[in-house]
Amino acid sequence: MTSETTLVWGMLFGAVGLGYFVYGKRQRRGVPLACGLGLMLFPYFVSNTLPLVVIGLALAVTPYFVRL
Repeated sequence: MTSETTLVWGMLFGAVGLGYFVYGKRQRRGVPLACGLGLMLFPYFVSNTLPLVVIGLALAVTPYFVRL
């Protein structure tokens, strides 16, 4: 059973992931595309709030630091 906090964080990271995915697809950039896909999918597999936030933030800031 998931808590409301986990659900809200999952929805937030999913929305950011969708934005990254669309941007990466239109600009033909691999890092935002992969991070977007990861942000949309990983909340289904992580049920604890702390790892969810840590992994989500790491994936969300990766395109800013990795320019490929």
